[in-house]
Amino acid sequence: MLTLKTFKKFALTSDPFYGDVVKAEDVYLTEDTRFIAEYILQSAKAGGMVALIGESGSGKTTIRRYAIDRMAVEGQKVRVITPRCIDKSRLSTRNICDAIINDCSAEMPRSSMEVKARQVERILTNSSRAGYSHVLMIEEAHDLSISTLKYLKRFWEMEDGYKKLLSIVLVGQIEMKAKLDESKNWEAREVIRRMEVLELEPLASGEAIAAYLGIKFKRLGKNRSDIISDSGCAALAKKLERQTRTGKVYSVAWPLLINNWCMKAMNAATELGANCVDAEVVNAL
Repeated sequence: MLTLKTFKKFALTSDPFYGDVVKAEDVYLTEDTRFIAEYILQSAKAGGMVALIGESGSGKTTIRRYAIDRMAVEGQKVRVITPRCIDKSRLSTRNICDAIINDCSAEMPRSSMEVKARQVERILTNSSRAGYSHVLMIEEAHDLSISTLKYLKRFWEMEDGYKKLLSIVLVGQIEMKAKLDESKNWEAREVIRRMEVLELEPLASGEAIAAYLGIKFKRLGKNRSDIISDSGCAALAKKLERQTRTGKVYSVAWPLLINNWCMKAMNAATELGANCVDAEVVNAL
């Protein structure tokens, strides 16, 4: 975290990296993430099945929140269903049915699974005829059991005429790629073959990191270049490169890691008496 001396040096009255997204304008979107957010929005309205995959700290939750906020701001009649089960490995079809009933109606879930399933279909059908679309959003979806993953298709298959009653958006870490590998989970192939997979990419260049940090500091009325220079951003991009044993270079410049390294660099600049975070400061870390 930033030290008190660093706050004073850069004349910051709040932390640029905590509580930093409170409205859509605070979200940094690349061309790819803008496409992903729009794809999720359209899938939510059209009855699709999408899996958003990314490394820890890559911005998955931010993209999900951005999509939900867009739906609300634009007045789109989309009901978002979010199961509250903390341990997603224990999330069952019964839990999903209960979430649909609770988030789309004022009714109490029935106890019998047969009656509960009929209740879900009736609620979604009536809501759909009132002009609403519905999207089931499951975070930490990499923890889902194969059994639950397989039965998601049963929910997705619910229709009123030609209209799908439920879209499905899964949000999870990169382990979910293995769950969605048909060769490993053949029994879930019905879902896997219909699931569109979207994967978040790192902010691998100095330019991308500069643009990302620009939004963070703009919220506080600061110019990014007064705090971290272009050369500092380029050095940060280099610092967040890794190499495989075969010599292939790849980036781990995810938003969370950029935040953490930027804070370290700002603290270092304060201790070194540097005017701002430049390449020399970053390389000294």
